[in-house]
Amino acid sequence: MLNLVVLSGRLTQEPELRYTPSGKAVTKLRLAVPRRFKDQNGEWRDETLFIDVTAWGPLAERSADRLGKGSPVLVQGRLRSRSWESDTGQKRTAVEVVAFSIQFLEKSQPEEITAGGEEVVPDEGSPEEEDLPF
Repeated sequence: MLNLVVLSGRLTQEPELRYTPSGKAVTKLRLAVPRRFKDQNGEWRDETLFIDVTAWGPLAERSADRLGKGSPVLVQGRLRSRSWESDTGQKRTAVEVVAFSIQFLEKSQPEEITAGGEEVVPDEGSPEEEDLPF
């Protein structure tokens, strides 16, 4: 089976860097992914999909350091579903992307970005759900 997602968009807020109790870095990003299409009447329509993205380890730290609200990025990762119970007792579910690479489309620090304009950091795996600091 294949679980691969590739998304291009802009960050809607500043990256949120935290650390698990075991000291592993985790950054939460929110990505706005635009789509333009013609509707059934032939008129152009725009819609935006908002996706939560989580990065771990060195990728999390670099993302938090170099990216900001409005940064254009290309994210590659896998989908993960999380379930929890809200404060009011309702069961909630969310789907997010766990990133294994993030291509920074604008250079904030050119000397630290490879010639291809991207820096790829392999996924080291994500810790168990209970380690999430969010």
